[in-house]
Amino acid sequence: MPSEGAPQGQRKGAAPPGRRPGGGRGDRRTRHAALAQLAEEIRACTRCPLAHHRQQAVVYRGSLSPRVVFVGEAPGAAEDREGIPFVGRSGKLLDDAIARIAPELGSFGVLNVLKCRPPRNRFDLVAARTCRPYLDRQLALLRPRLLVPLGARALATVDPDAPRILSSAGSPRYGPTGPLFPLLHPAAALRSRRLRERWDSDVTALGVWLASGALETL
Repeated sequence: MPSEGAPQGQRKGAAPPGRRPGGGRGDRRTRHAALAQLAEEIRACTRCPLAHHRQQAVVYRGSLSPRVVFVGEAPGAAEDREGIPFVGRSGKLLDDAIARIAPELGSFGVLNVLKCRPPRNRFDLVAARTCRPYLDRQLALLRPRLLVPLGARALATVDPDAPRILSSAGSPRYGPTGPLFPLLHPAAALRSRRLRERWDSDVTALGVWLASGALETL
């Protein structure tokens, strides 16, 4: 069941990714330039075999100063074709969820652990290790206050010690990067009525938690 208040597993003295020195106009210009350079580096990457199967790498969409970043697992066919994360059926469900909690959510971004579509949409652990430095650099530059892992693979990437996704989804917790609020992957919600109901409930819980101001006190 969703819980309000402090995230589970909070570590005293650990700074969330959004609480960093700086933040002036010059700092933002520097970070935005670094993000653009990183995007070009990702698009040109050939460090793992997935590069030979992709149409294009999939980098990021959203604000360059997001309060919340949704972390998916891997691009699908539509994302591979358009080069933008979450633009297929799962993306429509995610966008509908974001629209429901927009006032509480504020600025946001969307990205994936894997930057290239894996064959048969099977998450590739070797590729995930290759892509991990890109994810870390993106998050260091974007500086979100909250990460929302979407699905088991995304949760395991950002918080390896988290309980299984069905236990973690819908409640705030504290991971190695700072505050997290895991959700089921929207693709799972599209495959099952029961999981769709769980998705809707957990999205509502995220909106309530953000509206409570609990994130701002961390």
